[in-house]
Amino acid sequence: MSEYHVIAATSELEDEGQMHVALNGRDLLLCKHDGQYYAIDYHCSHEIFGLEGGTMQDGCITCPFHGAEFKLSDGSVQAAPAWEPILSYSVLVENDTIAVSID
Repeated sequence: MSEYHVIAATSELEDEGQMHVALNGRDLLLCKHDGQYYAIDYHCSHEIFGLEGGTMQDGCITCPFHGAEFKLSDGSVQAAPAWEPILSYSVLVENDTIAVSID
């Protein structure tokens, strides 16, 4: 059974918003896109730069540095120059809290 950690309140993230979260030694990027919440690795797998500030469109986030694109729901690579996917994490929204499982 997965353990969830509360990381934010829903009021902290506007639609199309992003938030850097440090959780148990991991850097995550919490995103709200088209009304859905996603949690992914904070760093791009291409050059280890932060994905924060990248544009979100059609369920994907584009790295603001070199243009690598990842699917928000599963971290899969959608466009080069990245080759390796990033991790995505299960998100649970209850009432006004956002929790993430990193198991």
